[in-house]
Amino acid sequence: MPERIKHASLDKNDLRRPTAEIHLVKDQCKGCGYCIEYCPKKVFEESDEINARGVRPPRIVDESMCILCQFCTTICPDFAVYVIEKKSDEAHRT
Repeated sequence: MPERIKHASLDKNDLRRPTAEIHLVKDQCKGCGYCIEYCPKKVFEESDEINARGVRPPRIVDESMCILCQFCTTICPDFAVYVIEKKSDEAHRT
């Protein structure tokens, strides 16, 4: 079997990391903390405010660190967190 040639991607300069838009429905959150505990990039932390249920919902620390794995959306038992990909400027121009 021939040896693979390893080289840098030809479109490396054109690729951009997708950016996330995290939505948090604070009054729907029951404060379980799964999103805080299991986020691989630690995008969430516990906030100081109290929601309608009387618990502390998560707070988004840095949305730019999100890698769009959507694990928070999957693990949230109350469907209080969801993530969508922000459209790039180039997508709007076409």
